[in-house]
Amino acid sequence: MKKLKTYYSHFRSHNHPPNKWIFPLAVGSVVSIFLIFLTTLTSPTATRSSSPLPVSLLPPPPRFAYLISGSVGDGNMIKRTLLALYHPNNVYVVHLDRASSESERLDLQNFVNGFHLFNKFSNVKMITKANLVTYRGPTMVANTLHAAAVLLREGGDWDWFINLSASDYPLVTQDDLLDAFSYLPRDLNFIDHTSNIGWKEFQRAKPIIIDPGLYMSKKADVFWVTQKRSVPSAFKLFTGSAWMALSRSFIDYCIWGWDNLPRTVLMYYANFLSSPEGYFHTVICNAQEFRNTTVNSDLHFISWDNPPKQHPHYLNLADMQRMVDSNAPFARKFPREDPVLDKIDSELLSRNPGMVTPGGWCIGSRKNGSDPCSVVGNTTVLRPGPGAKRLGSLITSLLSKEKFRPGQCK
Repeated sequence: MKKLKTYYSHFRSHNHPPNKWIFPLAVGSVVSIFLIFLTTLTSPTATRSSSPLPVSLLPPPPRFAYLISGSVGDGNMIKRTLLALYHPNNVYVVHLDRASSESERLDLQNFVNGFHLFNKFSNVKMITKANLVTYRGPTMVANTLHAAAVLLREGGDWDWFINLSASDYPLVTQDDLLDAFSYLPRDLNFIDHTSNIGWKEFQRAKPIIIDPGLYMSKKADVFWVTQKRSVPSAFKLFTGSAWMALSRSFIDYCIWGWDNLPRTVLMYYANFLSSPEGYFHTVICNAQEFRNTTVNSDLHFISWDNPPKQHPHYLNLADMQRMVDSNAPFARKFPREDPVLDKIDSELLSRNPGMVTPGGWCIGSRKNGSDPCSVVGNTTVLRPGPGAKRLGSLITSLLSKEKFRPGQCK
């Protein structure tokens, strides 16, 4: 396994596209080991240490870096999503934009500063100098890059950056997610993307918009310039979902931009409507070093109209089985405090109100509603459950011969 990952990384670091037969073989080996491990998960209480595989063959769990962002009235949902996603070995940045009240931002800051586990592990940070984020504007991209830069500055050995909003919620535990991603090359990027921009060429690429959030202190909608522009010839446009799980190496590239492509594309998307649905996609698919690392998925269950409208459907109890059957680790959009969130907590996450989602690191008692995470054990111990099996099925499908290579930057 170690040799395989070293070989895979060697190809990436030298900017060479993988050999047509070597890479499927490599991915097949990863998936095979992944599936062997999944067969050992016989109950939600199974741990990695109970696997028949020798401990030396078990890869170390990765670490995720999360951005959870929201706007006016989203403070409590950010708290809830943060608790549902929490794991001591991950790192988190939360952002409540400047359109929210000072009292709401202060309440979230007090929660972050006062929660006992956040204090113990010092792995949750709030952006206190809030950004003004305009819906559909490039300020959403700027806010994501700001959070990524903060996470890089804070250091830590994290592997994937995941951006979520206050209307997102997990469908698997962090132990499930960490366990599943343990068996993947750390330079894979989960990003839903296509170059078939269709109607977006005329409604988003050619129009020129101005985002007031770039220069005003109060939120206002974007406005259009009368002139149009042609589609760029220096790089190819890609579009897709605004939600993604990006490798640390790609985030590092986006922040530092050593060949200037990320900056050039960012300046172009400063006048592009709904730029979060195109900026990262266009950068990654025009960068030779990263274009062969994409997995064409946003890892979300989202219920859209056909053809899709500007917003997806709000999810409720009637969508519960479809969410589970999707095998996705996340879903959106949820109304604030909808009963379906309680059902996800109880049936999928085993999380009680006001507590974090328990994992293998939680060794306290559950008696009489006690918080098992009040006593912390070894934070590298994972206790994957049914969610890991569901996620394993999704990843196996995404990395299959039929989907993986054909779905990359086309």
